[in-house]
Amino acid sequence: MKTVKISIDDIFIGMEVSSKRVITESDINDFAKLSGDTNPIHLDENYAKNSRYRKKIAHGLLSASFFSALFGTKLPGTGCVYTSQSLKFKRPIYVGDEVNTYIKVKSIDKKTNKIIFITQCIVNSKIAIDGEAEILIP
Repeated sequence: MKTVKISIDDIFIGMEVSSKRVITESDINDFAKLSGDTNPIHLDENYAKNSRYRKKIAHGLLSASFFSALFGTKLPGTGCVYTSQSLKFKRPIYVGDEVNTYIKVKSIDKKTNKIIFITQCIVNSKIAIDGEAEILIP
């Protein structure tokens, strides 16, 4: 993924970028190894069959991490720092789901070089993860 660096002076309210990614079994296994989250709801099909979801679900923070990729590579890009993120997990995300990740500028504070973004992961035209992030521009 190519990285950009957009000046705070070139960013405006309503500006947005997005990405798409299909969640794979390998993504979930790799995230479990990296994070240490080996909850069987993510890794054990038999366990998941008896859960409210009826099959394994992706880690919520796996999909939420897609926001970080957009911030660091597309808007605002190189050098920005994540300072906060709220998350509401509204729907499960499963293996094979295409996650459409969006970030949209909500407010800009040029005195502090901070931008508030609306953040969403959407699957099948429904919001799966909803939140807001604060990003510091160098």
